[in-house]
Amino acid sequence: MNLTLEHIQADIEQGVKLALAEDIGSGDITAQLIPENKQSHARIISRDKATIAGCEWVNEVFKQLDNTVEIIWHVKDGQQVKPNETLFELKGASRSLLTGERTALNFLQTLSAVATKCFHYSEQVKHTQVKLLDTRKTIPGMRNALKYAVTQGGCFNHRIGLYDAFLIKENHINACGSIKQAIEQAKIIAPGKPIEVEVENFDELNQALEAGADIIMLDNFTIEETKQAVKHTNGKAKLEASGNITDKTLVSNAETGVDFISIGTLTKDIKAVDLSMRMV
Repeated sequence: MNLTLEHIQADIEQGVKLALAEDIGSGDITAQLIPENKQSHARIISRDKATIAGCEWVNEVFKQLDNTVEIIWHVKDGQQVKPNETLFELKGASRSLLTGERTALNFLQTLSAVATKCFHYSEQVKHTQVKLLDTRKTIPGMRNALKYAVTQGGCFNHRIGLYDAFLIKENHINACGSIKQAIEQAKIIAPGKPIEVEVENFDELNQALEAGADIIMLDNFTIEETKQAVKHTNGKAKLEASGNITDKTLVSNAETGVDFISIGTLTKDIKAVDLSMRMV
């Protein structure tokens, strides 16, 4: 399931509340230098080429901080922007604009970084049918936000957490006794939940197929091995390529015919988009 804003509204509200609390603490003492009735108009620009994600987090920051602040958006989530392009404008109390600036931009620069990376990857494989998936390698406390940003860059959500799908890996298999035993137990524990099994060779691939896995993750298979796995599986289960997928190997993996490619770096190795607020 891909996360939408409707799925995570409560998460946005709570995340913003915590972020404001850690930044403002007992009060913004620097903002108190400014007269209370002073009004300002500010523009927020991107210094980078980027894919935008996080508009609702910005809205929530000023809703909680000062709901009289007017936000004028020039972009929306999923939109591509150029350097020096205005993303939005703020009008309201100078104190409120300056107090909320960093929290708002922290969310926007981080989520846009994820969306930008995802767009870069998704564009490379759009000639194939593969779906690029995120992983659970996320910043603690920002799981839903980052996974939402993934969707704005054209990629897709893997399981959201440990509760919505099985992903049976090497350590689970060793603890359960075998792939077959792990899958049989999964069907008893949560009937109907997707069952994915990570395999490292063709013997394990066959075990997963025989036991009825829904999805099989090919862990660090070579391109040639992945092609053979696709042919061998012949649609009996969905196949996911995983492990050290980079710009150099992404397209060749996508062209093998696998259904999915999971990439931890979509949310783990990101560079914040450079944003700047300027008073008009």
